[in-house]
Amino acid sequence: MSDEWWRDAVFYEIYVRSFADSGGDGLGDVTGIRARLPYLRELGVDALWLTPFYPSPDADHGYDVADYVDVDPRFGTLADVDALVAEAHELGLRVTIDLVPNHTSDRHRWFAEHPEYYVWTEEPNNWPSHFGGPAWTFDAARGRHYLHLFAPEQPDLDWHVPAVEDEFDAILRFWLDRGVDGFRIDVGHVLYKDPELRDEQEPFPETPFADWRRAVDRPELHPLYRRWRALADSYPGERMFVGEVVLSDPRRIARYVRPDELHLCFNFTFLYEEWDADRLRATIDGTLAALAEVGATSSWVLENHDVTRLATRYGSLRAARAAALLLLALPGAAFLYAGQELGLGEVELPDEARRDPIFRRTGGERIGRDGCRVPLPWSGDAPPFGFTTGEPWLPQPAGWSGLTAEAQAGDPASTLELYRAALAFRPRGGGLDWRASPPGTLVFERGELLCLVNVSAPALDLPEGELVLASEPGVTTVLPPETAAWLRRPVPSYDRGRSARP
Repeated sequence: MSDEWWRDAVFYEIYVRSFADSGGDGLGDVTGIRARLPYLRELGVDALWLTPFYPSPDADHGYDVADYVDVDPRFGTLADVDALVAEAHELGLRVTIDLVPNHTSDRHRWFAEHPEYYVWTEEPNNWPSHFGGPAWTFDAARGRHYLHLFAPEQPDLDWHVPAVEDEFDAILRFWLDRGVDGFRIDVGHVLYKDPELRDEQEPFPETPFADWRRAVDRPELHPLYRRWRALADSYPGERMFVGEVVLSDPRRIARYVRPDELHLCFNFTFLYEEWDADRLRATIDGTLAALAEVGATSSWVLENHDVTRLATRYGSLRAARAAALLLLALPGAAFLYAGQELGLGEVELPDEARRDPIFRRTGGERIGRDGCRVPLPWSGDAPPFGFTTGEPWLPQPAGWSGLTAEAQAGDPASTLELYRAALAFRPRGGGLDWRASPPGTLVFERGELLCLVNVSAPALDLPEGELVLASEPGVTTVLPPETAAWLRRPVPSYDRGRSARP
């Protein structure tokens, strides 16, 4: 395993409770993931990212952690995680896990035994919770309010307390000693709060915490991440951190991925961008330029467990397939979300079937995130599609029979085989060289490959060269709208450079 493997790795996010159930209780688990490792190796990804599997009361589906150094019995045991890591490594797969350092569960022993670890005040400020309502709850026993930028059951830690830093050093070492290859840092730009707890300027940004001044992106974060980077560097095999850093300006994000801080940050600007050629190109250029200034690696993501599935968000599976070839042709790391390779769309669930705590807490005022978290369809013609022998924790659509991994395997026209082929041919290393192209299209060179994406033009003629892969069957000489292709050079019909479109 080479150093700096993360620079061009493809990570596969596993929402643990929705991936594969080995016990028949309707919840995915660690042993279920182990059973599907050969599938992931055949898919061609490089690393896994596991969402929280720690003991939790489930106020936010595991992101309210009650114990950072154990496994929830519903998902398995520490021995199961050890076996998963060992088997993944045997198959050449890395394993990264979720770290949730901004807040704990109110059932974590720290909340009772070490209240000084948390943020308290006698006079709450104007900060709102991401989950609705104020970010402060009164604790009658202590006579003060505690901060929770998310659910009331998720009190925020006070990272200005040195003991909190020491606790997390020990947590990191616990998992690094067990062989994990890295961590995804939940809300990694929000840990330190203004010690004076001053009001935020209103109106608040639509994206939670993206451009606050008092509670996000504080300078104290950078020494912490340098400390964590030094800790990780003391282990063999290039252990890594990827930050969930939600800021609107890529130059601010770039400050987190200097050579001695985080290795990667998610590119949420790209995640939330519309299916529009000019906007996509501007986002790509802005990201690459900002990261080049600090010598950092870009990362690209189009789906995760918090956003609407791509096929639904872009309006068609056809566009989502074209976006897959764009995503996997870009320089740097890429993140896939379980089921993205099957072309799954968002699932419309009846209110009585929804389980998202946001939906329950706000009485349905927020859409919630259940629709992208429905358990995966593996095989068979009807639910539960091989996910479990019991009843899935969220209901699966009966119409998914043609989207199962079993149904798509071996079908060259399927989305699964498109992803397998793209991951096999994906260019590694080097930069991006734009080429002139008509409005509504994107064309760039990566090494030997030319990536062409027709977002919205009536047609895009393919230049000379070997057609390596196309997002739709039947493409030969012309790309219709919402399609993409990879060609191998020579490609003389397009001029090199970044000339403006006519």
